[in-house]
Amino acid sequence: MAERIALYPGTFDPVTNGHLDIIGRAARLVDRLVIGVAINIGKGPLFELAERVELVQAEVAPIAARTGTAIEVRPFEGLLVGFAREIGAGMIVRGLRAVTDFDYEFQMTGMNRRLDQEVETVFLMASETNQFIASRLVKEIARLGGDISSFVPKLTLERTMARVKAGA
Repeated sequence: MAERIALYPGTFDPVTNGHLDIIGRAARLVDRLVIGVAINIGKGPLFELAERVELVQAEVAPIAARTGTAIEVRPFEGLLVGFAREIGAGMIVRGLRAVTDFDYEFQMTGMNRRLDQEVETVFLMASETNQFIASRLVKEIARLGGDISSFVPKLTLERTMARVKAGA
């Protein structure tokens, strides 16, 4: 049987408990999970690409140990389906929080399917405790002095708060 490889893409700026929930659940479905950290400078990231990759690696290590799934974190730019082909992924994993996510994801899935019919997209619903978490909102709350400790893991919390205090 061929190795089941999935790709979970995102900017992960910062990585949230919602991301980790999806990663943990996706890891149980595949043999190898590649977390694709998108360069995407158009979003004005709080963290540089290398630091986002480092944070995601640190935060997913316990998930890999717990599930026994090989989890790799890699930066990428360009077409998602091109990166999926490059790593041999037959599946793209996407998390859904609300109906508004579905509208966007539905359109992207159609475009990706047109570009490569061999790559399937699988949607995982965010768990009820994480449905409202978005990296964009986490950054805004942190910048405004709010408590983000229930939205992000400990290392990411420390780095995010240090970056915000430094005036990033």
